[in-house]
Amino acid sequence: MWLRRCIDLGGTLNPGRGAAVASLTILLAGCAASGTKPEKSEVESEVAPAPVVFEVSPEAQALYEQAVWTMASGDIVDAELRLKEFLLQYPGYPGAHVNLAIMYRENGDTDAAMAEVEAALAIDPNNPAALNQKGLLLRKNGKFVEAEAAYLKAVTASPDYALAHYNLGVLNELYLQQLDVALQHYEVYQSLVGEDEQVGKWITDLKRRVAANQRTSNASD
Repeated sequence: MWLRRCIDLGGTLNPGRGAAVASLTILLAGCAASGTKPEKSEVESEVAPAPVVFEVSPEAQALYEQAVWTMASGDIVDAELRLKEFLLQYPGYPGAHVNLAIMYRENGDTDAAMAEVEAALAIDPNNPAALNQKGLLLRKNGKFVEAEAAYLKAVTASPDYALAHYNLGVLNELYLQQLDVALQHYEVYQSLVGEDEQVGKWITDLKRRVAANQRTSNASD
C-alpha cells in the first residue's frame, strides 16, 4: 500500500481524446491520458481534462494533431519542434504550452516546464491542465502549500478534473498529513474514473487510518 507514497499524476496526451473534438475545434487544455493506472511515481491517468476549446481552422487543427501524435509516439525532439511551430503560427493556445511543459518536466527541465505552464496560464488562468502541471512542479520543489493551491484552483475551475483530485489526495496524505482530506479527494477521483482497484485499496487503508486516529482522539478527550 506504500507504493503510492511518492507520486502525482502528470497527464500526457492521448490523440484520440486530447487532440480534436470536432471538425473545426481543437482541445487545448493540454493533456488527456495513456491508460496507465496510478502507481506512485509520475504516471498518467485515463482521465481527459475538461478542456478549453477554441475555434480554429482545419489547418491549425491538423498541425496540432501532428504534434500530438508525434508526442504520443515518443519522438520528443520532433514533437517539441512541431509544438513550437504551432505556437509561432497560432499563438494564444494554452494546450501547446502545457504539452511542452509536460515534455520538459519529464526530461527534468523544471524551469523550462514552469515557464511553459505560466505561459499557458497567462492565456487561460483557469486552465485545469496547466494548473495541474503547476502543482506537480511546485510539489517537486517542496512547495506543498502552493501546490495545493494550484490543484484546488484546478478543481474549482473544473470539478470533474480527476487528475487534480488524485494529486490532492497524494499531497494531503503524504506531505500535508491531512488524511481525511486525502480520503475525500481519492473518493472523488474514484467516482470520476470508475472502479480503480489500486485506488480502492488506498481508500480502504485511509478509512482505517482515519477511524483509528478518531478513536485515539476520542480516547484522549
